Amino acid sequence: MTTAFDANQVQPPKPWYRRGDVLTVLIAFALGYAFLLFGVDESTRFRTRLNPDPDLTFDWMYFWHMVPLMWRGLLATVKATVYGFTIAIFLGLVFALLRRSKLRPVSWPTAFVIEFIRSTPILVQLYFLHALIRTWDWYSPATITILAIGLGIHYATYCSEAYRAGINSVDKGQWEASTALNLGPVSKWTKVILPQAIPNVLPALGNYLVAAMKDAPLGIAVNATGILFFANAIRGGDFRAVEPYMLMGVGFLIASLPAAWLVRRLERKITYERT
Repeated sequence: MTTAFDANQVQPPKPWYRRGDVLTVLIAFALGYAFLLFGVDESTRFRTRLNPDPDLTFDWMYFWHMVPLMWRGLLATVKATVYGFTIAIFLGLVFALLRRSKLRPVSWPTAFVIEFIRSTPILVQLYFLHALIRTWDWYSPATITILAIGLGIHYATYCSEAYRAGINSVDKGQWEASTALNLGPVSKWTKVILPQAIPNVLPALGNYLVAAMKDAPLGIAVNATGILFFANAIRGGDFRAVEPYMLMGVGFLIASLPAAWLVRRLERKITYERT
């Protein structure tokens, strides 16, 4: 026995600004950005008030005493990573679109820049960027800003390749349908191509975020405040290396393990929704 189809029972999908799950994520991101902007101390002073016991190879009391200092350095590292990766996400999309241009004077220089940055160490790039910016009289940013810019440019080249792979994965029929419907370039990209391409590359972008967090301590090259800066400052002040560097490793686990877990959750969610 079949039932009649009732068109009134079909509910149209809600727009993103009326979906509770989307709004919850956006609000969480906004609060996180606000905290990193206003609540993170970028001071370069890392000094302990407790002298380690010289008779102990590893002083646990001294170790736990440094936790607040490590936390301050870790937050500075996370701040540089998040801001840098925000640059990478948007700049990478620009690189991907420019590289796909049919104009060779646009696509060839873009491809050269991408391959050059991908083929050189980020440490060298940070040294160069720091030296370049310090020659400018009109702009003198903080060291953590220089680190964020360096991370953003470096990982924008990797994100651009991920975007390009996602765009190429869009079915050819979607491109032909956009042309048949006489959609303009903006409508075609924003309403047809990118909504299908970007979800495919989100897991790759998440992996690049974790990798950027691991590279952020290289900001010591530009004297950026961070978790490695904290460990070096403690070692230079108290002449103790084991406790601060071990605490730095613990701090990385605190930051990287939840990020890796979220990336895996994102991969499973995308796979589930597309099967």
